Amino acid sequence: MQRMLKYLDYIIYWSIVFIPFSISIANAPANIFMGFLIISFLAKKVLKKEPIFIKTAINIPLLLLLALSFLSIFNSIDYSDSFKGGIFRLLRYVFILFIVREELKDERHLAKIIYSIVAGALLVSFDGFWQVLTGRDFVRGYTPVINIGLMRATASFKDPNTLGIYISAFAPLIFGLTLYYFKEKKKMMMFFISLIVLTGALLTYSRPTLLAIYVALFFLGAVRKNKALVIFLIIFTFISPFILPRSVKDWAKEVDHNPLRFLCNDDRIAIYRNSLNMIKQHPLLGVGVNNYMKVYKDYKESPEYRNIVTSDYIYAHNNFLHMAAEIGLAGLGIFIWLLYKLFRQCRDIYKKLNSNYFKIISLSFSACLIAFLVNGLTESSLYYSRVAIIFWYLAGLSLSLKKFIHADRTKEY
Repeated sequence: MQRMLKYLDYIIYWSIVFIPFSISIANAPANIFMGFLIISFLAKKVLKKEPIFIKTAINIPLLLLLALSFLSIFNSIDYSDSFKGGIFRLLRYVFILFIVREELKDERHLAKIIYSIVAGALLVSFDGFWQVLTGRDFVRGYTPVINIGLMRATASFKDPNTLGIYISAFAPLIFGLTLYYFKEKKKMMMFFISLIVLTGALLTYSRPTLLAIYVALFFLGAVRKNKALVIFLIIFTFISPFILPRSVKDWAKEVDHNPLRFLCNDDRIAIYRNSLNMIKQHPLLGVGVNNYMKVYKDYKESPEYRNIVTSDYIYAHNNFLHMAAEIGLAGLGIFIWLLYKLFRQCRDIYKKLNSNYFKIISLSFSACLIAFLVNGLTESSLYYSRVAIIFWYLAGLSLSLKKFIHADRTKEY
């Protein structure tokens, strides 16, 4: 039994390390590692006769979120799909959160995870640059997307915005370590890596991605009382309209320099209005978990906003509207409560950590979560199979740092 537990620990250890990097390649390897992780974890719990979930600050809101998702199935038009693509998928994400929270072993394990995150961000950033330069990415052979005369990188992802979600969710960790931890030669190396990752984000020309990175950097600067960074970001805000590409400036004129239309596009605004129709008709339990895309066409306005014609099968392009439409306003309220409890716990952990190294990592993980949520204001990133796991993985990592509260950094990696 001890040998079996040793093998299971080995699988759990390396699955947690490889998940963020595997997401940068494709769905399949990420799903394989997640499968290995969950099966090994459950087997370990059975062998050791331990409870599956440990107590955390977010257990109750997570349980209620699962309960509301289950109840929403009563409004579903496809029970099977609601279970498979809704309940079971959410349950898998909850498992990932708790496994990462419990199974992060030590400082060396954390370092390997950080290397995996940096490697993944570097891979997709290089791949995006190569794709724009040659016309195809070197991982999956995808071609770039052309919008308003701009060649937008997708790297190994299917569209630029999903690539942007991935980069912006992990970039704050790299920026945080570069700005506030590393020194001398390592700082220069990390600064170079940060520039590459920032270039990868810029090549997506994804406005929510750039906004997410901006907000994450502002958050880092504000908490660390970095006046230089905050002032730079404020100045950048005022000069950015003058350094935009000509095609972007022309397009801004077409939308009458309306900030909402510029950030969201008219088609997203049309989708939001249709989503509100869905919520108005099913405010309590929604239309059923994993049913938004199936019933969207039944709630479209006629005519739609500015005579835009949206697809009959589409995401809400907003995490909060998507969630409210599927599991009701009560479900959305529970999720917001979960976020409150999560960030409050992250704040408490940050304040109690003694080591500057762990404090910076804790703060950077919080910035990563913020970036993911900001990007989710115009994307249904919690519902995209390729990147949804990132939020739950980062939440687990953020909570796992509690075990380092009384620790000091022992070694440079």
